[in-house]
Formats: sequence, structure tokens, C-alpha cells
Amino acid sequence: MVASKRVYVLLILGIAIAPALAIFFGIAVSIAVVLLFDGIVLGLMVVDGLLGRSHRVHMTRVLPSRLSIGRDNPVVLCVTGSKTDAVIQVCDYYPSGFGVSAPALRALIPSHSSLELTYTVHPMKRGEFPWGDLQVRQLGTWGLAWDDWKIPQSLRVKVYPDLVGLRSLSIRLTLQSSGSMRQFRQFGISTEFGELRNYRTGDDLRFIDWKATARSVGSYSNSTPLVRVFVPEQEQTLLILLDRGRLMTERVQGLQRFDWGLNATLSLALAGLHRGDRVGVGVFDRQMQTWIPPERGQHRLSQLIDSLTPIQPVLLESDYVGAVTTVLQQQTRRSLVVVITDLVDITASAELLAALSRLTPRYLPFCVTLRDPQVSNIAVSKHFEVTAAYGRAVALDLLAQRQVAFAHLKQKGVLVLDAPANQITDQLVDRYLQLKARSQL
Repeated sequence: MVASKRVYVLLILGIAIAPALAIFFGIAVSIAVVLLFDGIVLGLMVVDGLLGRSHRVHMTRVLPSRLSIGRDNPVVLCVTGSKTDAVIQVCDYYPSGFGVSAPALRALIPSHSSLELTYTVHPMKRGEFPWGDLQVRQLGTWGLAWDDWKIPQSLRVKVYPDLVGLRSLSIRLTLQSSGSMRQFRQFGISTEFGELRNYRTGDDLRFIDWKATARSVGSYSNSTPLVRVFVPEQEQTLLILLDRGRLMTERVQGLQRFDWGLNATLSLALAGLHRGDRVGVGVFDRQMQTWIPPERGQHRLSQLIDSLTPIQPVLLESDYVGAVTTVLQQQTRRSLVVVITDLVDITASAELLAALSRLTPRYLPFCVTLRDPQVSNIAVSKHFEVTAAYGRAVALDLLAQRQVAFAHLKQKGVLVLDAPANQITDQLVDRYLQLKARSQL
């Protein structure tokens, strides 16, 4: 039981009238009246608090089955009122380290009705976390006391990679495959025949199938030409090597660089599986810690999520040559090998450059680096202070050194994608779809 603000106001009021009572009736009478008044107020507060226990609200918490890192995950508190209107305050003991939209909630619950209170949590780390009980306060009928109690709702929750982004990407890929989302810009042409459809404005005239058109005109009285539609080749191999070494432990935009890389890995795997390719994943530091051989099938994604979610980055230097050697030993057929990591300059990343060069021309190597957007912001900022000018010079030098390393990779036949860590997923998936459309695999 907790006293409300109204109780404190009444107690202060009793003290405030004490001097006036002392002037007219004496100090003894004044003290007696004030003590009696305060005693009545406190007694009513206790009664109000005890009566409030008989009409407590009922409350349950509803969580997503899987929380997504770096996303606002909704938490719904379902409240059922009692016989009277109730003013409540709710404090949920969510895991420490989670960002939250509303640390405490306050609401008026009408009698014999239900209400949903919603707030969001923003996890910044993957793993399993304890979630505590609900602390509830309900104001008494007279507004003098808060009935304070806990509702047992403790449980353990798991934070996964960005599953919200995966769902959005899955919808997008499905719309593209079904033809509901027409791509107005084509980056190339595939070689595998998919289907025949009616000619549309803007279609390439070279792909009109005149023989099929003649048959349709004769048989079905269809005067619209038929166009051959080509689809990207399937059952190709996509290997994703995710670095979990020292460079991936740095925090970028609130998340570790490894988490951004893991989100990109799963999104790329989803795109590959959706396009009918065989997808395999390797996670490495000084050695290959996790190796998932390439397979195809939509069921594969859930297996990848369960296998990769517990992995955390470590403060170890990564062995790129060892990771590439594992690929050479495990995968003999031509495949797209995507290495998700980061680099500093051509000297510090000499081992990475040498390792990727070993993959050409048998494989198609693809180096994906996760840039810190803060470095780019510093490089383009304009300041007149000496300290800021030195910071900008350092940022420009870092970016220039990265470009030298990328130029070296491109000379060796390695594909390169350098993008801010928080934007890498969309750009990587788009680049992969372009490669499929151009039949570069």
C-alpha cells in the first residue's frame, strides 16, 4: 500500500492550519486537532487501500514468440477491469539493457471492460534473457491509497536476428516471383526459359515467340503476340562466409558489426533459397567454427536461424586463408562465395586480399564490407575547429585507404560491395539478384 498525492496534500493542509488554531484556541488544542485530523486521514487511507484489494484488475502479458534484435518489438498488456472504474500504473520488469518506449504505463480501466496497453522493447543484443513480473498499482475508490502488488509473469525470452526484416524480404521476393511487382529496369537477361505470356508495352521484341503466337491465333483467336519469359537459373551454389573476429565486435549504430553481418547473411540466404539455389554458411575466426553445407529448400532457413543465432563475435584475429581453404576442400563445383567482413587498408588486410584472390577464377568471390556510417559523416562534415578538422582528415584517409584495397580486389576479379552497416542487407540482396539476372554465376 502506497499513499497517494491526495494524502500528502491533506497532511500538509493539517499542518498549515495549525498556527491559526494555536492563535485562537492555544497550542495544546492546535496540536490535538492536527493529530486527530492526520490520524483520520491516515485511517481513511488504510481503509481505502484495503477496500481496493477486493476489486483488483486482472492482467496478462503477450509477447512475440521471437524477439528481433535492433527492432521495436510490441509488448501487449491485456487488462480486465473489475466492478468499478480503476486508475492503474504498471511497471514491467523487462530485461536490463533493452530500450523501451514507456518505462511505466498509466491508464483508466472502465468497469467490466477490457483494455490493451502496448509498448515496445528494443533489444540490442542476441541471446536468452530473464523477463520479470508485472508491478501494478491501483488507486483506491477515495483516491487516498495505491494498492501495490505483483503479478507473476516471469519467463525467459530469446532475442533472434532481424526476423522482422526477413518477413518483409520474403513478401517482397514472393511478389517479384509472382509478377505482381514489375521491375521496370532490367540489369540483364537470364538464359533459362520460364513461361510464355502476352506481350506488354516495353517488352523486348526479340523475345516474341512467333511460332507460339501463330498457334495461339489459330487455336484460341488470341491476336496478342506471346513473349518468352526467362527466369534466373536455379540449383546454383551460394556460400556465405561470415567473419566473427575482432573487426566484427565493434558497435555500429547500436549493434555489433557481427549482428549487422548476421542479418545480412540470413537475408541473403533467404533470397538464395527463394531463387532455388543451394545455400551454405560458414562462420569463422581463427578457424571455421560453424560449417553448414549447401542445400536447397525453404525449410533450410529455419535451420540456419537456429544454428547461427547463438554465435557471438570474439576478440580474435580471423584466419581468412583458413576459411578459404575450407571452401576449396568442401566445395568443388563453381559457386558464389560471399565473405562478409570489414577491412582497414591494403596492409592490415593483406591476408584477406590474398585469400580472396585464391578463389578466382574457379569461384566467383564477393567481398562485402560493413562500413561505419559515422566515419563517412565525419569525412563530409565541415568544421572550423582544429580538433574537428583533424578528425575529418583521419576519416578521409581511412576511406581513401579502403578504396585502394577495393581497387586491388577488383583487379583480381573479386566483386566488392562496401556499404554502411545499417544498410548492407538491402544492398547485398539487390546485388545478388542482379548477379542472378545477369547469369554471372
